[in-house]
Amino acid sequence: MPLFNEDEQQRIKEAVQAAEKNTSGEVRICVEKTCSEEVLDRAAKYFYQLDMHKTKLRNGVLIYLATTDRKFAIIGDAGINQKVPVDFWDQTKVKMVEQFKQGNLVEGVITGIVKAGEQLKSYFPYQTDDINELPDDVSFMDSD
Repeated sequence: MPLFNEDEQQRIKEAVQAAEKNTSGEVRICVEKTCSEEVLDRAAKYFYQLDMHKTKLRNGVLIYLATTDRKFAIIGDAGINQKVPVDFWDQTKVKMVEQFKQGNLVEGVITGIVKAGEQLKSYFPYQTDDINELPDDVSFMDSD
């Protein structure tokens, strides 16, 4: 059984699409039940596995969640990380955790998407020749 039902997956996908509508950046959500290594290492592994590092402007953002282990990470590529304030991803995580603590997993993910999208829009505004470089669906991974 997926970690999110069809309606929840659709809400997340629509949030990604809305965020990307105003930017040339890319946002992906990657979910699995357990995380068998350090959470940032795991997120980095999937960042590369999902080709997030191959965007033209290196402005991809990955939100990784291991739901059973209650771990998550946000990773931005070199292009966006050079632009956002040093503590931006930590501040975004705090806002997400506020939702998670209330049992609102989907709302927490959407909060992260919205915050990432706002920063991407600021630094990488939508261009008329922009193409969607990466899928917007939630990526469900198999735990090792």
